[in-house]
Amino acid sequence: MSYPKHVNHELSPMGCPVDLSDVDLFGDGAQEHWYEAYEILHRESPVLRIEGGGITPGTDAFVLTKHADVSMVIRDPERFLSLTTQRVGQFVAEGLSPEETYAKINNLMTASMVSLRPTQELYIRHRKELTDPWVGPGALRHRDMIAKHANDLLDEWIDNDPPSVEFITRFARPLPQRVMASILGFPHTDIPQLAEWGDAIVTPFVHGTGLKHELTPEQATEMIARLDGFQEYVYDHVTAKRADPQDDMVSFLCDVHYEALDRKLTDLEIAGIVYAMIIGGLETTQYALEEQAQLLCEHPGTFESLRTDRGKLRGFVEEAMRMRSPTHGLSTRITSRDEVFQGVEVPAGSLLHLRFGAANVDADEFECPFDLDVERSGVTRHVTFSAGPRVCPGANLSRIEQQIAWGVLLDRLDTIEYGDDNDWLHQPGIMLGTLKLDLRFQKSADPLSLGTGR
Repeated sequence: MSYPKHVNHELSPMGCPVDLSDVDLFGDGAQEHWYEAYEILHRESPVLRIEGGGITPGTDAFVLTKHADVSMVIRDPERFLSLTTQRVGQFVAEGLSPEETYAKINNLMTASMVSLRPTQELYIRHRKELTDPWVGPGALRHRDMIAKHANDLLDEWIDNDPPSVEFITRFARPLPQRVMASILGFPHTDIPQLAEWGDAIVTPFVHGTGLKHELTPEQATEMIARLDGFQEYVYDHVTAKRADPQDDMVSFLCDVHYEALDRKLTDLEIAGIVYAMIIGGLETTQYALEEQAQLLCEHPGTFESLRTDRGKLRGFVEEAMRMRSPTHGLSTRITSRDEVFQGVEVPAGSLLHLRFGAANVDADEFECPFDLDVERSGVTRHVTFSAGPRVCPGANLSRIEQQIAWGVLLDRLDTIEYGDDNDWLHQPGIMLGTLKLDLRFQKSADPLSLGTGR
């Protein structure tokens, strides 16, 4: 079954690909045709060479689209080196401190990694000791808080007349913003400013060009200017929470004794972790919720089926993330030795672009990959959050947010369907998400479970 086409295929500045010569995953408007391109790549060029696309002059990049290849690479970071880890290792080898690194590159997350996790072992311990208690397995503690935020947002538009809502700005985006602010311990009145900083942080992944998400010097300068005040904001909260700790992640980071280094964290290290939480904690969940709403509109009867049988909800969330991956691809790994993927020779030192979105609809791994099957066996084989030692630290939190969000919506609404004000155009970059989503809905006369999402 081929990927169903929307009207956006006619609106896109790029034509829908017909054969391999038409495929361009990174050009203007490519987002409108990604899934058609994946079918062509799987069939004709599952390992796509991009000449001169490597990190160093004279080296190439290779786009991997098969599930088996992507899955193997992400599970073996020693063989397929992390580009970020390599860069951090260079700063360590130069003898730069985190503060000196930050002065050089203006990236708090990378600067903090100089001391926190320059080795694979430290990376794993970093996640286990510092983030897992809040956004990993420990994210279950946030269930009631997430449900409250979801209900509060729903309260703002459930009585709209006519009953319609722009779903992204009124639910899918503000929910993870409120949840992350609550987890970090930042006031909700600061969310607009936090959102501006968050938009600046992800600039390369939205406005960067090519598979390396490159910014022009002007764009890079603007990005740094837009982040002005972020470091000071976090430092001010660190100072306040050291003096008066609360039940939040920043207070925890201020007090925790990091066993891997046998000390407490510095202010810059805490700011780097907060920076990472904002990158990973907002975009993925927003786009997942928005695309899930589209799938429910496109599959009549599924909303009612989930409403009456919540045992299917987890399967729906996983299947939706497989079908409509929030992050479609990242150029994050380097080959440490000569490799062969799908019969294609890939030299040592080549850049690998891992195409998660394509791997998740690989027919060799998922039967009828474009069919929504909430009871699909082994659906968590998808690679939406990567996998292995470098799996996304916030994967648990995002999954819980999505399940609770839809639990609340299913509790309080009887139906959702597309409204009339949609153009289906996607934002640029490597995230899959439409710029707007107009929905019509029917408020439930008999809400279930009092909006707990359970």
